Amino acid sequence: MKKFTKLMCLFLLLGMASFAQERGISNNSGSWLERWTEFYPNKVDYSEPTTILKGDISSDIVLKKTNVYILIGNVFVTNNATLTIEPGTVIVADSNSKATLTITKGAKIMAQGNITDPIIFTSDKDSKRAGDWGGLFILGNAPTNKLGNVGFLASVYPNLEPQDYAKLSYGGENVADYSGELNYVRIEYAGYSNDSDKTRGALSFAGVGNTTKVSNVMVSYSESMSFNFVGGKLSTEKLVSLKAKGVDYNFNLGAVVELNNSLAVRSPYISSVYESSCIRVNSYLNKEDSNFYDKETNVTVNHVTVLTDSKDIKTDLSMGLIREAVYVGNHTTFKMNNSVISGFSKAVLLGDDIKLNDENLNKIQFVNSYFNNCLGNIFIEDNTNNSDLEHWYGNPYFSNVYSKDDHKDIFIDTFGKRPDYRLRIDNIVADNN
Repeated sequence: MKKFTKLMCLFLLLGMASFAQERGISNNSGSWLERWTEFYPNKVDYSEPTTILKGDISSDIVLKKTNVYILIGNVFVTNNATLTIEPGTVIVADSNSKATLTITKGAKIMAQGNITDPIIFTSDKDSKRAGDWGGLFILGNAPTNKLGNVGFLASVYPNLEPQDYAKLSYGGENVADYSGELNYVRIEYAGYSNDSDKTRGALSFAGVGNTTKVSNVMVSYSESMSFNFVGGKLSTEKLVSLKAKGVDYNFNLGAVVELNNSLAVRSPYISSVYESSCIRVNSYLNKEDSNFYDKETNVTVNHVTVLTDSKDIKTDLSMGLIREAVYVGNHTTFKMNNSVISGFSKAVLLGDDIKLNDENLNKIQFVNSYFNNCLGNIFIEDNTNNSDLEHWYGNPYFSNVYSKDDHKDIFIDTFGKRPDYRLRIDNIVADNN
């Protein structure tokens, strides 16, 4: 690693500046998870639907708290219309039609709940299961790295009618494109997928611009991805992914995203054997379709906690039930600051085509972060020798620490009715070896 000496000097001040900052989700003014989140959605009963949502919504509409809505089939908000949802409104999705809700390019969603009255999207089944319905898709006019800068999400929809294909384009040139606001929203049991589809998310943003506001959103029990960012540029905060089968936070096709003060909780008994990282960062699906040299995916993660929910983490790890926490592909930029990774086979897995040189190590950073109870920390894919990477990221200048502590010892409460995933102490004392 001699060639990296100059780069290490550049990070000296960065490491020193972040040393005193807390790690993981914020401890300021109590837990921001209180009141609006639900970690046991299978125990919540909702009223029977009173109003149907079906087909196209082509003019402004307001969904009211006094009604319970049932979403049937593929519903599209079109014609630059705005869908406004009052705080406390419940939308149940028809499982027979694998219902979806799509905000098309130019249209907007104003889903502004509050801490006591979150907006709920959930399954219509009495016994709810992951993938009961399709999910929420927001399509915008911000750049992607698709050739031609425009993509289509047609492959992810069940039962799509031919006349609907024209509604599914995303991407353009407007970085500041505005698709609306999501605040205090829960999305449960979505993410329906099939064997040939690996791109669906319970909540997908495709080409969404940076004036769109996304905060306090919880996605629970997705059959595929929880949050899927396809191109676009966004800054998000206080997102929660609970026990997804697929990836918790997926970034691709030139997405430029800040993920702030957010959480992912995984279960070893739910995770898929295919692409089930907490965070997955790529720049293309197919090289020939993307201009990733000019528009890489660029993700910055600040104060994020990702953990595996297990009462016997050592056994689950030994049985191979748990994968890596973070996967970073080639031609991407990924920076994780002041964060926590706890209870994974590997903390970080880098794509097998990433070369260990100054350029890539400058683009892939881990600073002031806490790696706990992982069988290994940072590896190149399909390579068991990670001594160079351990030496690099373990340097004291980066202020990363490593330990083998039980979750009950480091988090405030991981098994209560209202879990609290903040660290018990701000300054972790751990073994850097």
